[in-house]
Amino acid sequence: MIFFRHLAVRLGNSILLLLAVIVLNFILIHSAPGDPAEVIAGEMGGATIEIIEEIRSRYGLDRPLWTQVVIYVRQIAGGDLGYSYYFNQPVSSLILRRIPPTLLLMIFSLASAAIIGVVLGVISSYAPHSVPSHLITFFSLAGYAAPVFWTGLMLMLLFGRFCPIFPVSGMFDIVAGHHGFAYVWDVLRHLALPSLTLILLNAAQFSRLSRASMLESLSTDYVRTARAKGLNERRVFLVHALRNALMPVVTMAGLQFGPLLGGAVVVETVFNWPGLGRLVFDSILRRDYPVLLGILFISAMMVILANIVTDALYRLIDPRVRGGPK
Repeated sequence: MIFFRHLAVRLGNSILLLLAVIVLNFILIHSAPGDPAEVIAGEMGGATIEIIEEIRSRYGLDRPLWTQVVIYVRQIAGGDLGYSYYFNQPVSSLILRRIPPTLLLMIFSLASAAIIGVVLGVISSYAPHSVPSHLITFFSLAGYAAPVFWTGLMLMLLFGRFCPIFPVSGMFDIVAGHHGFAYVWDVLRHLALPSLTLILLNAAQFSRLSRASMLESLSTDYVRTARAKGLNERRVFLVHALRNALMPVVTMAGLQFGPLLGGAVVVETVFNWPGLGRLVFDSILRRDYPVLLGILFISAMMVILANIVTDALYRLIDPRVRGGPK
């Protein structure tokens, strides 16, 4: 009962947070330099004052900012994300086509990074002063320090030119026209380099966190007690220590959803992956405010939902916080 009450409170706070995000994003984007009416008129080939004013009037850009904010919030409440200036179609249809590729990239990358990072962290903590531990530490620092776009370009250069194993652009081979298992395999091959770029960054963070958490867990009293009872060292390490060491990793996995979405913008642009990140980049260049605001709205919902799910999992896994405050 306390769990569901806590979940209801979180949902209520999330709605208020989402409303604040919508208003803040709208004000910041419309206050940024650049006029979408001029961009649209330039694409039409006639950027005269009369045409620009007509475009502003058509899209409501000539109204006061706070009036535009109120109208937009009402549209969002009614499930309407607006109409794209550039693509000339509803924003919701544009986003719905781009969400599956982004979710595929993010979920695959996050799950793989978490598994690889935890395994490396556990290996490193088993013998913290050994050569493998130092190599894993070096890998973690290098992966964390390297910029995402640089890592992507290096992988593209390595596997696209010197060792052409994987495709370096797109989500599938349009010319080949694969179906069934051949199509799935084609998508996985195109997914390899974009996901590897994100995995290298996030696995490094999971590795460092899980290593530190395991070392702390191994020094606790309950682990000493388990060893004093004569339990098998592997059981002590994997059951007693690892279970408690995974709590910070679960928390970090939820918190990484937002930064991972930001990294996906860069990765999708580098590898021409047809997801939300690529759409964000195109919308910024074309001053397509409705599309950009719609993507930010959906992204905020995804991050908030990920945090709620993480909090729920944390309460289900850890008995100490399951019942909540008395």
